[in-house]
Amino acid sequence: EVKARIAMAKAAFVKKRILLTSKLGLEMKKKLVKCYVWSVALYGAETWTLRKKEQKYLESFEMWCWRRIEKIRWTDRVTNEEVLRRVKEQRIILQAITRRKANNWLGHIMRRNGLLSDITEGQVEGKKGLGRRLIQLTDDLKQGKKMTFQELKREAENKDNWRAL
Repeated sequence: EVKARIAMAKAAFVKKRILLTSKLGLEMKKKLVKCYVWSVALYGAETWTLRKKEQKYLESFEMWCWRRIEKIRWTDRVTNEEVLRRVKEQRIILQAITRRKANNWLGHIMRRNGLLSDITEGQVEGKKGLGRRLIQLTDDLKQGKKMTFQELKREAENKDNWRAL
C-alpha cells in the first residue's frame, strides 16, 4: 500500500509540475507539496505499520519531492543533506505519520472499549503463529517515546495530555 500511495503522489506531483517548479517562492512551493502531494501519499497512513523498508521508501519519496522542486537531476552529485539545506527543511514525513497515528487514530481507539481496542491491545483469542513477532500498530509510538503499552493507554485516557505527548 505504501508503494501504491507513493506512486499516486508522484502522479499528483507530475500533474502540478509546472506550478511546483515555477518561479514561486520556496515557502509557497513547500506548502503546495505538503498540501497537494503529501496529502495523497499519506492518506490512510494512520493504519500503516511501517517496517524499515517502507520507511526507506517514504524518506526517498520525500527527498524526490525536494529534489524536483529545486530542479536537481538524479545525475547531479548533490547530497541529501545539501538538498535539505537548500529547501530549509528536515526529514519530517515519518514524524508526520507518527503524529497522525497518535493524534487522529490511536488515541481515539485507546479511549474506547470494543473490538478494535481489543485488537490493538492484542487481546483477541487465537493461536499465535510461528515465526517472528508481528509489528504492531503501537510499536511506532512506543519506539519514539520509550513507553510501555500500559503507559501509552493511560496517557490516551486524557485527550489534552495525549495531544501534548
